[in-house]
Amino acid sequence: MRTFRLVSACPDRVGIVAKVSNFLASYNGWITESSHHSDNLSGWFFMRHEIRADSLPLDLQGLREAFAPIAEEFSMDWHITDSAQKKRVVLMASRESHCLADLLHRWHSEELDCEIACVISNHQDLRSMVEWHGIPYFHVPVDPADKAPAFAEVSRLVGEHQADVVVLARYMQILPPQLCQEYANKVINIHHSFLPSFVGAKPYHQAAMRGVKLIGATCHYVTEELDAGPIIEQDVVRISHRENIETLVRLGRDVEKLVLARGLRAHLEDRVMVHDNKTVIFD
Repeated sequence: MRTFRLVSACPDRVGIVAKVSNFLASYNGWITESSHHSDNLSGWFFMRHEIRADSLPLDLQGLREAFAPIAEEFSMDWHITDSAQKKRVVLMASRESHCLADLLHRWHSEELDCEIACVISNHQDLRSMVEWHGIPYFHVPVDPADKAPAFAEVSRLVGEHQADVVVLARYMQILPPQLCQEYANKVINIHHSFLPSFVGAKPYHQAAMRGVKLIGATCHYVTEELDAGPIIEQDVVRISHRENIETLVRLGRDVEKLVLARGLRAHLEDRVMVHDNKTVIFD
């Protein structure tokens, strides 16, 4: 079913839900899903509605124009999207294939409602797998002594393919600040650790040395600060003293795949709202 997704956040006050509901009812809008959250700490109110597109006499642009006065009245951060307009995704990976392969499989099986515009990698290892799916593959090697040319090309490719979201599916490079700023809250990363513990490289080795009993993975938006962006999804698996580092890595890969897929799906469905460095996730 084609729907329009109305997502908004604003300072909390009385009458927000009533105003929006009355607005939609005045156009005979059929709400198929509605989610609200009032955050007492920040004093902000978050809201997401899905409305049957065929119930409205307005197209997407008409709905935006009609809603704009209400958004201004309540000082809303807001957007309206059309579920029929699939988001364009650029995937980035290095050598490890598990996260990329899982996303390609879910896309191929129509579990992820998006268009995969291309894959960018700093290695050639995954080319055959990607091209089997009929997706363009761009090899952009990164010179450790001078990374600027590589990331200039990455930025060009992302722009050329009109990416709505970039997914770092175990892309083992740190993006430059300019790219993080340009695509704020549009670059999703999977970190093989239950952040904020064990940031940076080799978190499973760090976890083994610490003797943890749970390991996990964190899907988050990329910011200029390493592994510190707003968290979208997390999960864990229990371990014991019997596991070695290789076992931790194997178990962790399963969690990474699941967490990244959940996080990307939530983003594609406009279920993630970022406020400061926290997220509200409407399931």
